[in-house]
Amino acid sequence: DLPWRRPGFGAWGVLVSEFMLQQTPVTRVIPRLEAWLERWPTPTALATDAPAEAVRQWANLGYPRRALWLHRAAVEIRDRHDGTVPRDVGALLALSGIGDYTARAVAVFAYGDRHPVVDTNTRRVLARAVEGRSQPGPPSKRDLAAMAAILPASDADAAIVNAATMELGAVVCTARTARCDACPIAHACAWRAAGYPDTGDERRR
Repeated sequence: DLPWRRPGFGAWGVLVSEFMLQQTPVTRVIPRLEAWLERWPTPTALATDAPAEAVRQWANLGYPRRALWLHRAAVEIRDRHDGTVPRDVGALLALSGIGDYTARAVAVFAYGDRHPVVDTNTRRVLARAVEGRSQPGPPSKRDLAAMAAILPASDADAAIVNAATMELGAVVCTARTARCDACPIAHACAWRAAGYPDTGDERRR
């Protein structure tokens, strides 16, 4: 039960949550996110405050440069988009501190558009369930195509599959110990069907 997955949470809240979730556990993000949105409920509210205040409010989330990027993005949203978080992936990518994952996450989870959303957990699920490998290879543009290939045609269903694949990798199909007994797609998993082969780990350390 994550606040940014609830209906009506809003694009600004989703954007802030994605910035905070970069390299920070969910349990630490939720209280900070609530406090942040109470203080700055819109991008314009943050943009009119000093960057130093954003860093101070960031508190113990770590990597405070993210707070500065978020403040800069808020200024750009105010100045370029009349204070409304853009829906278009290209426009989102043009904002400070926003990459492929965050842009698509906002478009999908805030606006309900149909795009592939790929994070580390998604890549692991795709590698195991679809490709029969124990670990994903190095990140590449092919990851987006692999995720797009399994998305349902419906925008709403595609958003659910994007979120579900991430959650599956985060809580069931984990990096160290896959909990196959609790997996809802175990019957269709290529890695399980192949007998869980160790196909190596090509990711950078």
